[in-house]
This record gives sequence, C-alpha cells and structure tokens, in this order.
Amino acid sequence: MAVNIKELPVPGAALTTLDGSLKLPTIVFGAGTFANQYNSDAHLESTMPIRTVGLALRYGIQAFDTSVYYGPSEVILGKALQELKDEFPRSSYQLMTKCGRFGPLDFDYTPSRIRDTVKRSLERLQTVYLDTVYLHDVEFVCTPVAPRPSGSNLGALAEESAAYGLAKGDEGKILGEGDQKILDAYAELRKLQEEGLVKNIGITGYPLPTLLRLALLILHTPPFKPVDIILSYSHLTLQNDTFIQFAPELRERAKVKQLLAASPFSMGLLTSSPPPWHPAPAEMKAVVKVAAGVWPDGLPNLALGYAIRNTGSVRGKTPLVVGFSTPEEVHECVRVWREMQDGGSEDRKKTEGVVRDIFSKAGYLNWSWASPQ
Repeated sequence: MAVNIKELPVPGAALTTLDGSLKLPTIVFGAGTFANQYNSDAHLESTMPIRTVGLALRYGIQAFDTSVYYGPSEVILGKALQELKDEFPRSSYQLMTKCGRFGPLDFDYTPSRIRDTVKRSLERLQTVYLDTVYLHDVEFVCTPVAPRPSGSNLGALAEESAAYGLAKGDEGKILGEGDQKILDAYAELRKLQEEGLVKNIGITGYPLPTLLRLALLILHTPPFKPVDIILSYSHLTLQNDTFIQFAPELRERAKVKQLLAASPFSMGLLTSSPPPWHPAPAEMKAVVKVAAGVWPDGLPNLALGYAIRNTGSVRGKTPLVVGFSTPEEVHECVRVWREMQDGGSEDRKKTEGVVRDIFSKAGYLNWSWASPQ
C-alpha cells in the first residue's frame, strides 16, 4: 500500500522507550478503537486502520493493546501488522491482549477457556507469541469487597483499608469463590508463560483497590511471585488521577513489575460527545459539558496533555495507552507529547487547575463511578 505524506511522521523529538522491565514506549496504541463501540463497520473495513497503525509505528508507538472482548479488534490489528511486516517485523513491536471477558456480561475464567482464548488470540493476531496477556476486568469475577460502589477510593489506602480487604495481614486471604477463580485463571496464564506462548501476564480492571487487593493475593499465594503487569484505566485523567496515589502501593507493597495507565479521555467522557453507553452518571456528564468550553484547543487536548505529563518517566516509567482511530489522532497525540516534554505552557497548567476545580466543586474530582453490571 502506498504511503502518503499524511502517514509520515512530522519531524521532531522521537518518542522515548521507557526503562521498565518490559521496555515499553511512552505511548501504547489502544486498539479498542477497532470495534463498533467507537467506529462504524465502514471505518473498520476501510484502509484507515492500517494507515493509522503504520503511522503510529513510524513515530515509535511500537506496542499495541487489544482484547478478545473488543469485537474484531484483534483480527483488524493482526491484518494491519501483516500488511506492514516488511517495514516492521514482529520483533519490532509488542502485542498485549486480554482474556476472560467476551461480552458485557459474559465472563469465563475457567482454565480451559483461558487457554483456548489465548490460542485463538495468537491466530487472530497472526503471531506465535504474545508479549502480554491480562485477565480482563477482574472486578466482575473476583469476590466483591468494597464499602460502596462509587465515589472516592482513596480511603482504601488509609482508614478504610480493612473495608477494602487491604488491611495488613490480609494479603493472602481468599475471600470467596470469585477470588479462587482469579487464582485459577492466573495459574493457567502462568503455565502458558512457562510454555513460551506468553512473555508477561497480568490483570486489568477499573477499581484501583480491587487491582491492589488481587495483586497482593497473587503475590501471597504459591508460587509467591508478583504480577508482571497491571493496566489501570480512567484513573490517571484530568477528572480522576488517584492512580498517582495507588501506584506506589502497587509497586512497593504488591511488587508489580510494570504499570500502565489507559484511557486519558476516560472512555470518551472527556470529549465533546461522550458515548451514550458511558457509565458516568448524568450529573457528571453535565459537569463535563461545563468544563468543555474552558480550553480553546478543546477538552480532549487538555486532558491528553495532563495524562502525558503524569505518565512516562515522570511517574515511575508508566506508559500511557491512548486509543487511535485515524492518522490525524496519532499526529495530534505526538504533537501534544512533544509539547509536554517541556512541561506545557503556563496557560495550559492554569486551565488544568480550572477544570479540576470545576469537578471538585461539583463533587466529582477523583470520583470513580460504579463498574456497570
């Protein structure tokens, strides 16, 4: 396929590779966009995915995050990478996918299904190994432990630690059938890792206290090895940055080797038109509309800059997973990343404070919604 000028990088500072155990780029391509939740069939069947992937690789965004849950995402990404294999061989990028979730309410963490799903992902992505495989959205499968479904979770690190199952001495406690399902599924991933089909294994989810509790449970269960990698989403954003407080606990107490922060736009919430399926309450979406008119370049631009400033080498070598649908979005992300290498303008920083103050006054700063059932 011929490459036009819009699919070539704009000259400038090159994206960096972080020094963490996985040697990930500072920006990871979120391929959840290759699904109907974000794009039409016409878009997905066009040449746009391969053009977007190609540009990202040329910029140095050489890691991709996907999932079996994201509809055709694995297939589309696999085809795009095959088309680009002469320019970018398999050794030049990392593939990260997820297993265990198959639909909004369809979860299967049985070891046999985990194994079958990983093998299917290998076929769909047209590869003989995967760099990372996560258990997807663990909060829906584990034993639920939380004093409330929504609101601030920061109490989990202090006076409410026992209510979240995070008290000292509780690290190895299996609190119900769901926790055992997590351990059994993770053990199967470990077998696949030992067989060489998967290099790194981990967990993903929305509630940070749940990710911390399960990481501690895995660490304190034979063979007493830490989780390789955890992906947290929508918790390092302009509206909610509580990941910053949880990250030291995940690294130091749970010994997690690599953390990733995903969804700087909070699954589309921090955009001009949040998707209708978004789990945030209507009152919170109304606050977003107020905040949207504060920055002349738009709320997504402001939100992306905030997330970039607080990831990368600044926050413990944490990559940021950003979803891309078009080459223009890749160009914009790299432009903002380059701007943020100098910290961003004072006007930008001031406006970030204004927007966070809007969320604070409305009671939604660092407020986490309930995981949708």
